Amino acid sequence: MIGSDIGANFVLGVLGAGNMGRGIAQVAAQGGINVLLADAKPGAAGEGRDFAAKMLARAAEKGQLSAADAEAAARRIQVVDGLADFARAHVVIEAIVENLAIKQQTFVELDGICGPDTVIATNTSSLLVTNVGAKCKHQARIAGMHFFNPVPLMALVEVIAGPRTDPAAVALLMALGKRLGRTPVQVKDSPGFLVNHGGRAYTTEALRLVQESVASIVEIDRIAREAGGFRMGPFELMDLTGMDVNFPASHALFEQFFGDPRYRTTWLHRQMYEAGLLGRKTGQGFYRYGEGGKLEQPAEPPGPTAKPGAVWLWGHDAAARAKLKALASAAGVKIASGDKPPVGTLALVAPLADDATTTALALGSDPRRTVAVDTMMGWTKRRTVMVPPGADAVAVNEALALAGADGVKVTRVNDSPGFVMPRIQAVIANMGAEICQQGIASGADVDLAMKLGLNYPVGPLEGGDKLGGRVTLSLLEGLHRLTGDDRYRPCPWLRRRALLGLPLGTPERVGGGHD
Repeated sequence: MIGSDIGANFVLGVLGAGNMGRGIAQVAAQGGINVLLADAKPGAAGEGRDFAAKMLARAAEKGQLSAADAEAAARRIQVVDGLADFARAHVVIEAIVENLAIKQQTFVELDGICGPDTVIATNTSSLLVTNVGAKCKHQARIAGMHFFNPVPLMALVEVIAGPRTDPAAVALLMALGKRLGRTPVQVKDSPGFLVNHGGRAYTTEALRLVQESVASIVEIDRIAREAGGFRMGPFELMDLTGMDVNFPASHALFEQFFGDPRYRTTWLHRQMYEAGLLGRKTGQGFYRYGEGGKLEQPAEPPGPTAKPGAVWLWGHDAAARAKLKALASAAGVKIASGDKPPVGTLALVAPLADDATTTALALGSDPRRTVAVDTMMGWTKRRTVMVPPGADAVAVNEALALAGADGVKVTRVNDSPGFVMPRIQAVIANMGAEICQQGIASGADVDLAMKLGLNYPVGPLEGGDKLGGRVTLSLLEGLHRLTGDDRYRPCPWLRRRALLGLPLGTPERVGGGHD
């Protein structure tokens, strides 16, 4: 029977002494756990132990733990010769090469060596836990324990249960994750698990915006950082991880979900991958990188300054109208009255889920002198101005000057429902809702995992709530209506909660019954 006690005699086996394995060994030893470290490569386990000991000593130098505690932790890591030594382990975590055949053979061997109560977990990030343990006789003790790199710095660990995994094994790994100083979240075995699944929305939607010529790579990154609050723009992020990592992962997820368009990436992504423009590691990706890998960020040109003499305003709700009115009043620009803009007057509009073209035609405004501005996200950090095709250049420059009259930076983009950041945020929220709908993880864990695992400023569902559930739903419906692409079909989970006015993370059942 699988136990739940992690006492003084608890032994953790770690197979693989590379970046992940030695990191797991380090945090386990620091958590007071005895570790057996093995690697198939001669001398690698010893090198991994020495590296972990060096990192523990460095942590002591920084005052993060005492020198005595660092030395004691280092002594808890014991190098062993091979799999046979794991017979005395309570849990074994495999952190070897991402090759299914090799992992399957390794798990079969461990299944025959380890006692019946030993939990055997894989640290895989790209393979299904079910497939890794498919050839084992005792599949109830097979699970996933997916750490993030670098392990000592990343707080999150995903604990993955396959269809045959014993709940006691999951409970033990959850307790172990806490003992290791990590924040564990429970996830159902599925393509990409939670973080690698949910993280696809941010980058693939940015790629889609470029494919539609809505905005440039640099413009989208600026908007994502300043209007969205992300630490890195989506293209900066893809350059950091590398196209050799993120393109195959994105394409694999698309295939594993049987061609669901929500997971589809773009031809540009493939092109970068096949051209070897992998990002920082090759000196060029979506950006160029100079000496020391420094990003060569293009300078932002100054915007126009000639404001309009008068402006007609329209917003999708009272809050949007108030923002536009305050902007024009503070800039000293006369506000024209009437149900329609006077002939020759700039119309500054704030639509919700329509593009500028559709909005102008619906209002009876001259599309050549109608410019849209995003009042939903980035109003005080970076404003996004959206322009229909064929717009008058003078009117556009006047709108840009007015939008930035109070010193807030402004980015001009081409027509698109949802501008840039609200559109990305809606797609992220929809992906988070889909993870909940499929029972992969709870809403609370989706938000927590994405913040800890990918440094999102808010979780996917929290972001949808911040934007507004009904607003998020309207944005998705607008995109779906205009493009006809099922990529934007609203998830039933999101639709129901938005229509009911409930937080998007609200569980199906509260108290009693089934989850």
